[in-house]
Amino acid sequence: MTTTVLAVAPIVVPLAAAAVSLIAGWRRAAAIGDVVAALSILVCGVALATEVGSQPVTGVGHLLRADSLTALMLIVIGAVGTLATWASIDYIDTELAEGTTTAADARQYATLVPLFLAAMSLAVLADNLGVIWTAIEATTIATAFLVGHRRTRQSLEATWKYVIVCSFGITLAFLGTVIIYLTSIHSGAATSSALDLDVLAAHASHLDPTLTRLAVGLLFVGFGAKAGLVPFHTWLADAHSQAPAPVSALMSGVLLAVAFSILLRLRVIADLALGDGYMRAMFLAIGLATLLVAVSLLIGQRDFKRLLAYSSLEQMGLLAVASATGNRLASAGVLLLIAAHGMAKAVLFLTAGQLQHAHRSTLIADVRGLLGRSRLLGATLAVALVGLVGLPPFGLFAAELAIARGMAADELAIPLGVAGLLLAVGLIAITRHGSGMLLGDADADAPSLAVPATSAAPLLVGITAFTALGVLGGPLTHLFAQAAAAVAGQ
Repeated sequence: MTTTVLAVAPIVVPLAAAAVSLIAGWRRAAAIGDVVAALSILVCGVALATEVGSQPVTGVGHLLRADSLTALMLIVIGAVGTLATWASIDYIDTELAEGTTTAADARQYATLVPLFLAAMSLAVLADNLGVIWTAIEATTIATAFLVGHRRTRQSLEATWKYVIVCSFGITLAFLGTVIIYLTSIHSGAATSSALDLDVLAAHASHLDPTLTRLAVGLLFVGFGAKAGLVPFHTWLADAHSQAPAPVSALMSGVLLAVAFSILLRLRVIADLALGDGYMRAMFLAIGLATLLVAVSLLIGQRDFKRLLAYSSLEQMGLLAVASATGNRLASAGVLLLIAAHGMAKAVLFLTAGQLQHAHRSTLIADVRGLLGRSRLLGATLAVALVGLVGLPPFGLFAAELAIARGMAADELAIPLGVAGLLLAVGLIAITRHGSGMLLGDADADAPSLAVPATSAAPLLVGITAFTALGVLGGPLTHLFAQAAAAVAGQ
């Protein structure tokens, strides 16, 4: 397969699956088509990883580009998407059987999930900043209806909050896009390619510094809102807690990472135009603020889905702090963190969905003695939580170690120390809440936790892949190294 085909397929195949679901409605064949669409993204990501390096390869009239960072992001989207769409089969079947959703809502769900996957794939494949902006806005439209899938008062409130906050952020990003377009043209770029990433990088030294600072600041805050960074982080917990569990897995596991990857692309251009100090200061300030807010909210949390959402906020803060340094070691740690966090959150949210369905509640206090009640759910929750808090031998431990070494090498010991202290508090909070759910005696009237095969399979595959990423991550080392070079602008 050519690189162009591999770049186009992650967009076209999910769109085709969405069209089938729209026409056929919720049918088992259409649901399996969604899984195939997600698998196609994963396969294309793996194939691209073997064909491209740190230097981008363009296609479709220079509309799309693929490099190692693109391949890595497609692998993460495809892996988490496969687990989420696989688990969605049982999720929607159960809702239809219980009468908690209608056939029309099931059709909408099956149509919007592959559209969501296609939009995220376009965001990481696009070579044009305007197309990237459009793709990110498309993810907002698709996920807004998915967050409000249950049509309860709480889910509709979460939907409106999500739409308003993210739309305001994306409006700022649009203004930044317009400004960077104007300064790119004034630097000598052609009007048809003034927003292409490689053109912006080539003309970076000629961009007007004042306008570029303004544009980069607006783009950072705008796309940062979609990544869940402070100050526009308020949508994250509400949306993640109210969305169906498979959708929460996609939003937490990959949507945040996709938005953050755009900031990494932006840093390459900003560093060439303004030096590394400007983006470094923003990454450090907003990253530490995000970490502080996340840890504060983790401590007293009572809802396990919101707990997972705030842990995602914590990880985004860590990614921002780590991205303050542009060396390859820290960049590789950032990318490993993105991959490991995506798999951990996929497993955790799918597990949370099973617990929510059984207990008809998302309160931490309602779930006790999980290890003794269900070997599968107890094991997946325990292993994924251990990995999430950054303990060995899982991928997040290796990622945090690489980040610490990279930041220390760049003489960022003070922000590293502050971040480490906040992460330690977050570890204690998550451990306390998680141990309460896993250990102890269950209530006498605690419901049974029978997990259907169609839900058990993605959990088992997900926890196996998450463990393998940390223990047997060797085959991906070269990909992370190449992607780190692309992130570092080398």
